[in-house]
Amino acid sequence: MSERILEIRGLNKYFGPTHANKNIDFDLDQGEIRGIIGENGSGKSTLLSQIAGLYGSDSGTMKLNGKPYAPKSPLDANSSGIAMVLQELGVVGGLPAAVNVYLGHTGRFAKGGIVSLKDMAQAAYDECDKWNLPKVDMTERLEGTGIETRKMVELVRALSVDPQILILDEVTQSLSLNNRNRLYELIKRFKEMGRSILLITHDVEEMLEITDTVTVLRDGEVIGTVKSAEVKPEDIRTMMVGRDMSGSYFRDDHTPTYRDEVILKMDNVTSEFGEISDISFEVHAGEILGFCGLSDSGIHTVGEVAYGLTKIRSGKVTLEQQGVEITSATTALNSRAGYVPKDRDNQALMINASIRDNFALPSAKELRGAAGIISGGKVNALSWKMKDKMSVKARNIFQPMNALSGGNKQKVNLGRWLAKDLQLLILDCPTRGVDVGVKAYIYQLMKDAKEQGIAMILISDELTEVLGMSDRLIVMKDGKMKKIIRRDEEFTEHSVIGEMI
Repeated sequence: MSERILEIRGLNKYFGPTHANKNIDFDLDQGEIRGIIGENGSGKSTLLSQIAGLYGSDSGTMKLNGKPYAPKSPLDANSSGIAMVLQELGVVGGLPAAVNVYLGHTGRFAKGGIVSLKDMAQAAYDECDKWNLPKVDMTERLEGTGIETRKMVELVRALSVDPQILILDEVTQSLSLNNRNRLYELIKRFKEMGRSILLITHDVEEMLEITDTVTVLRDGEVIGTVKSAEVKPEDIRTMMVGRDMSGSYFRDDHTPTYRDEVILKMDNVTSEFGEISDISFEVHAGEILGFCGLSDSGIHTVGEVAYGLTKIRSGKVTLEQQGVEITSATTALNSRAGYVPKDRDNQALMINASIRDNFALPSAKELRGAAGIISGGKVNALSWKMKDKMSVKARNIFQPMNALSGGNKQKVNLGRWLAKDLQLLILDCPTRGVDVGVKAYIYQLMKDAKEQGIAMILISDELTEVLGMSDRLIVMKDGKMKKIIRRDEEFTEHSVIGEMI
């Protein structure tokens, strides 16, 4: 029999009038891998944030190893052996990676009042070796680095306190296949060591594969806890939303369908610093062209180059209908192209601005009045229209973006582009950090855009996503195109993984 490590009784948390967690009862055993799942806004992250010391509780009790537990801060939780990797990035970009790892614990590297960055970096490297994680340059600042690198730094930081409970909030969806597999190995090792993990992921199949048990939350309440080996994905989805969620979200056809006209053409492109090399492809009107690959494959750079965000050393990117060469993001924007990046909070949305301003920004040119001044009335009309069309859950369009759940942020992120008359939409991990209901909604939006003749480039770390939605799939490896697979050919995870590796 496993020993109980964490007991929660009657836990409540309010944010103003919002009752985020309602009388939560919850138990966790030593060596248990527990999944926590629910729709966006169901209270998952709020619950785990209370356990990790990010939030206090309004009522209820927690016990850790049989003793009262009420952490006043994340550092307090760390000292009790609990560490958390947040869903939204929790690093300071202006500081070196090693300082981010040991933030709050840098005193252990001080000699004569001076902190040694060299010793700190070496300790961080040792943690990477200990847990078989990819090495990040621990002496470099994190500003400008990719989301995967920053997420790895957060993971090393959590592991550096030698936790008995590790909390992972939407970590896997930030990682490519090879680093995701390393995380799975870490989870397995944790269990073998008799340590416990609390895990949030919106990938139901993944959760059932790697957990022992799953607790489902809905509207802030625990709906039930089930053994992972005894339920099917559709059972979990039904518990999450309170209605039948069986069936596929993806396309149900098995042949590529798109128009003859080429919208975007990339000719022998090599990026400025060589992340991608000699890339050539065309994407047609009404086509969803997928890209997949491991962490160093360059798939995310393809999207940045296609939208003019990353400079190229050689080659050319052209919007064929106008004969316009894309040399900057401004050129792409003015040529009816949109881009949804993987890191929405840092690279897409104005997270401290209103829903209204975020919806309106890409359409600023179209919202100008006769005198060239942006019309407040037009901005309000567009924003209310898109809020309703995208089913964004918010009081009004003046609510700040940082008050929204991940799924509602992503609806705004997509909706601000779908408000425009687009010919091209580049989507980089469009369903990262959203629940099954929002995923289904996004896939339907993609199907609708395809019917309208919009060309789409879909870049994703989720193989099921690119296989489920693409007409053609480009597999990349080491910055180069490895193979192009059509929807009516070898469209299986096994064949694609074989090409990636």
